Amino acid sequence: MVSTDTAKLAVLIDADNAQPSITAELLAEVAKFGTAHVKRAYGDWTGTQLKGWKEQLLAQSIQPMQQFAYTTGKNATDAAMVIDAMDLLYSGNLDGFCLVSSDSDFTRLAGRIRESGLTVYGFGERKTPRPFVAACDKFIYIENLSLPDSAAAPPGTATAPPQRPSAAQLKADAGLINPLRRAVEAGSDDDGWAPLSGVGNLLTQQSPDFDSRSYGYTKLSDLMVATTIFELDRRSSSDGKHQTVYVRDKRPGKRPPRVP
Repeated sequence: MVSTDTAKLAVLIDADNAQPSITAELLAEVAKFGTAHVKRAYGDWTGTQLKGWKEQLLAQSIQPMQQFAYTTGKNATDAAMVIDAMDLLYSGNLDGFCLVSSDSDFTRLAGRIRESGLTVYGFGERKTPRPFVAACDKFIYIENLSLPDSAAAPPGTATAPPQRPSAAQLKADAGLINPLRRAVEAGSDDDGWAPLSGVGNLLTQQSPDFDSRSYGYTKLSDLMVATTIFELDRRSSSDGKHQTVYVRDKRPGKRPPRVP
C-alpha cells in the first residue's frame, strides 16, 4: 500500500455526469488519498451543455479533453475516458485513479484497474448503480462533500447534507450497527479493544461506500459515540506526541471474563 503522502493519482471526470459546483470539494477529498498528478475532464466542450465547467477548469487547472458526440443518444465521452485511463494505466507512473461519474459504464474499468494492483476511488451521486460502487476500493458520495453541520446546502450545490439521526435511530439501523460490531470484533484484542483506524479500514473493505458523513458525522469516532453502544479510549504514545483511539463494544457478552 502506497502512503497517501506519496500516492500519485489520476483524476478523470465524466463532465456529462458530474456537477462543476463540487470541483473544489472534490479535489480537497482527493488530496486525502494522494496527489493529483493528472486532472482531466471529458466532454463535448464545443456545445453549451458544459459551460458551467469552463470556469472550474481554469481555476483548478483541469485539462479539458474534447470528445465530439458523433451520434445522438450515444455517449462517446465514456469511451474516450476509458481509453485514456488504460493508456495512463499502462504508463506505470501512477498509484491510483479517481473516477468521477455516476455512470455504471465505468464498472469494468474500475475492476480492470484494480486487477493491475492500483487503487480506485470512485466519486458519484447517491443514484450511482451499486455495481460501480462495489467495483471501487472506496466510493465517496458527492452529497457527503458538503459540511454535515450546515442546515442547508452550500451555494451552488443541488442537495443539502444529511441530518444527524438520533441515538435511537442509529441503534435501530441494523445496516449500520451490525457492520460496526463486526469490524470492532474482527479488529479487537483480548480485552475487546480495537484501534479505530483498523475498524475504519475493515468497514471500507466490507462496503466501499461506508462513510460516517452519510449519518451526519465528519469523524467515525463521533459516529461510534453517537450510537451509545461503543466506548472509546484515547491513548497517548510514550513520547506524548501521538494519540491512538481505541473502541470497544459495551455489551457485557463482548467483554473478556475477569480473572480472579
